[in-house]
Amino acid sequence: QVQLVESGGGLVQAGGSLRLSCAASGSIRSISAMGWYRQAPGKQRDLVAKIITGGSTDYADSVKGRFIVSTDYAKNTVYLQMNSLNPADTAVYFCKAQIIPTFSRATFSYWGQGTQVTVSS
Repeated sequence: QVQLVESGGGLVQAGGSLRLSCAASGSIRSISAMGWYRQAPGKQRDLVAKIITGGSTDYADSVKGRFIVSTDYAKNTVYLQMNSLNPADTAVYFCKAQIIPTFSRATFSYWGQGTQVTVSS
């Protein structure tokens, strides 16, 4: 089994910062990519930022210049540093990882349970 556990969400005022963490654990052979998605009420889940092995990153246009995604593959952990937050960033943030588990040669997508980020105006 593979688990992803997020932490770091909460309530922050507009202009503030938060740092999210997501740690993967369990039967992991290797991780090829990790990233963050978010889902606001009544909306679809969208990519926020992702990073693949080797360091290439991809960001949603709405967060470029404000958010930074990083990883510590030694700890199987991905981070999302969120700066200059505004109310439009309010959503549940989900961690996603592309993992080859020890019991397979295939790559699977795993999701965390989500963490709420609320930005007040």
